[in-house]
Amino acid sequence: MTPKVIGPFRKSSYSGAENNCVEVAATAGGGRAVRDSKDPAGPSLYFTPTEWTAFLASTRNGEFAH
Repeated sequence: MTPKVIGPFRKSSYSGAENNCVEVAATAGGGRAVRDSKDPAGPSLYFTPTEWTAFLASTRNGEFAH
């Protein structure tokens, strides 16, 4: 079952003018939906609240830095 998106999709203020970014929206269950900003009608990825919290913590800790 696909979670219901309840918030508007938002793009990071760090996104450039080229639109090469993702957008994030809240879901009814407290998780998040993520989609490609260049294809808003395309597929979305859905994360539970626990998964989203783990992703944010990993990002803040530099796990995805290159």
